[in-house]
Amino acid sequence: MDIGLDKLMSSVPETLPLLPVRDLVVFPYMILPLFVGRQKSLSAVDAALSGDRLIFLASQRELTQESPVAADIYEVGTVAMIMRMLKLPDGRVKVLVQGVTRARIKTFLEESPHFAVRLDAVAEPVESPPGLETQALMRTVREQLSQISSYGRTLPGDVLNILDNIEHPGGLADLVASHLDLKVAEAQSILEILEPVERLLRVKEFLSKELELVMVQDRIQTRAKEEMGKSQREYFLREQLRAIQTELGEADTRGEDVADFRRRLLDAVLPESAQKEADKQLRRLETMHPEAAEYSTVFSYLDWLADLPWSKQSDDNLDLDTARKVLDEDHFDLEKIKERILEFLAVCKLKKNMKGPILCFVGPPGVGKTSLGKSIARALGRSFVRISLGGIRDEAEIRGHRRTYVGAMPGRIIQGLKQAESNNPVFMLDELDKLGNDYRGDPSAALLELLDPEQNSLFSDHFINLPFDLSRVLFIVTANVLDPIPSALRDRLEVIRLAGYTADEKLSIARKYLIPRQLEANGLTSAQLKITDSAVQGLINGYTAEAGLRNLEREIGSVCRKVARKFASGAIASVRVTPKMLEKLLGPIRFLPDEDRKNNEVGLVNGLAWTEVGGELLQVEAHVMQGKGQLLLTGHLGEIMKESAQAALSYARAHAEQLSIPADFFERTDVHIHVPAGAIPKDGPSAGVTMATALVSALTGRYVRKDVAMTGEITLRGKVLPIGGLKEKVLAAVQAQITTLIVPERNRKDLEEIPAHLRKKIEFIFVDRIDQVFSAALLEAQ
Repeated sequence: MDIGLDKLMSSVPETLPLLPVRDLVVFPYMILPLFVGRQKSLSAVDAALSGDRLIFLASQRELTQESPVAADIYEVGTVAMIMRMLKLPDGRVKVLVQGVTRARIKTFLEESPHFAVRLDAVAEPVESPPGLETQALMRTVREQLSQISSYGRTLPGDVLNILDNIEHPGGLADLVASHLDLKVAEAQSILEILEPVERLLRVKEFLSKELELVMVQDRIQTRAKEEMGKSQREYFLREQLRAIQTELGEADTRGEDVADFRRRLLDAVLPESAQKEADKQLRRLETMHPEAAEYSTVFSYLDWLADLPWSKQSDDNLDLDTARKVLDEDHFDLEKIKERILEFLAVCKLKKNMKGPILCFVGPPGVGKTSLGKSIARALGRSFVRISLGGIRDEAEIRGHRRTYVGAMPGRIIQGLKQAESNNPVFMLDELDKLGNDYRGDPSAALLELLDPEQNSLFSDHFINLPFDLSRVLFIVTANVLDPIPSALRDRLEVIRLAGYTADEKLSIARKYLIPRQLEANGLTSAQLKITDSAVQGLINGYTAEAGLRNLEREIGSVCRKVARKFASGAIASVRVTPKMLEKLLGPIRFLPDEDRKNNEVGLVNGLAWTEVGGELLQVEAHVMQGKGQLLLTGHLGEIMKESAQAALSYARAHAEQLSIPADFFERTDVHIHVPAGAIPKDGPSAGVTMATALVSALTGRYVRKDVAMTGEITLRGKVLPIGGLKEKVLAAVQAQITTLIVPERNRKDLEEIPAHLRKKIEFIFVDRIDQVFSAALLEAQ
């Protein structure tokens, strides 16, 4: 410790000029230069130089404060000696100061032209000699500072030597604190601690943090150097490999790949946003080595960008007569769908760049939904793409995988567009009602954007990650039933129903389409094989039971193969298939006609159901027996049909007098309602009138007309509610040779959708109350 400073410490004046300092805290014995530029600060320096060269240095609380007041300055500071002063050309003054001792501001005497304060000098207690704990603490601090220095932290060369010669803990704490990178508030907290050992402990805390920080920093730098060394080594090896490949004539093809991509992307005519992304990825590809991990990912991405039909589209065939001819060539009837396609073509002819509709074909299997999509594409002159949605559970199948995943690919939509090579194909999404979902996402939610004409112009696939315009695509969705399709998705679809075919329609379709197609598929000609109309009717009634045509075509194909085998062996020259030959070719008849309804019976009613495979005749039986008023339901009925049966029984009990049923009849009688074919689950809201009629017939003994079928749901008050799938049920009734059909009054409007030749075969009775059903279906008791 300097003797001159010791004298100054003991004779510090009571009042001194104050110089506020920013960005640092000055400790005793600390020597440092200060640049003084503020007017008050210059005045304070002049006042100190005109006296004994002593000045009080205190830190500002706010570093950005240009004109601090008394409240902005810390109370504890350091009395310093101005050792040198140098005026600078810009008007500032550079002073070299050395801290002398701590002091505390008692009061501010002046604030202009500079701060003048009355001080209370702080004298530190001296422990002579320091105890063992203090010596251990001082040694620890010296070692920590030495370790920090060994990690590359720059310290003045003589600091470590000076540390070894300091024997006072307070002086050691001040010297170390002055060389630490502390914030002003942290350094000020050390300055304000007057007890030396306590101050040294606080310095040790900051030293420990600083030491941990420099150790982590050193590890990071070491790891970075190792990685840099590895990268340099790999670069050197790649350069050697390139030189070897050049000598072997296997030069790097990167330049050729980039040039090829530039040409293909130019031909593709990408939108501006897509072109920017393509240029960015091309620049990345140019700088990558072919052996780099990301090279194949970028290469695959650019390959997809170049192959997508961003601006390629096929020209629509806008000749309505030609389109009608194509549709008639491929499909029998289906007038409503054909009219819708011709309407679309007509609008396209009047308005360019029309958004494609979202059509949904709903019908039983085998009615021609998928083949109709192909015909529409042929009529329009567009490409046809089909993907099956059945069983898809992963949203990425629709939207694609993100490129961060290994083996990532675009979704099936983008893949289909690449396959179509145009941005306006006919795109069929088959089996929408078979869509699934699991923890990987809900594909139906991804279809919401795809099947919305207002949103799909900016469809974004996760792999491509760029908007692609799908508004020109004609989407056709198919389903067997609408119920499994979410309501939000169903709302976006223009639903067109395809019912099944009658026997006459199947005969016409078989003669015009199915038989010629199977003859060609099996290498036969019409001269070699002729199938009579009666034989085709035999196939329809005896070997198939379906709303569509799939099994019928399969049986025709089976007949053709049997005959082709005989031709191949040279046994015959030509064959004419008649009904008598069917059992010899195909075996016994598989579907026998219903022989049970030869007479009118009590408690047996013909009902009609609508399933995903079309309409179906459903017989309901009711029987009464002695018991305790229980209702027995059998036949694998669903909850809705059970509730319908209960509602029918409640109606009968409530109207027992009107129906001529004794009042105590229900207390001593059990009622059993059965729907045959119990292995098949049955449910739906259209069997109420059938169950009620069977129940009342059994309770009253009135016979049910065998030629009558019915459909509809009832309420407890006897109202008959409307049903769906009327056309499919009419087809089932015609096939079962039903002549009278009881239908809810509110379904009268649906009669227009039923072809005229079917309406002629059936008498329709429209009802709105259950008693009207009883009047039409039940005969008077005999």
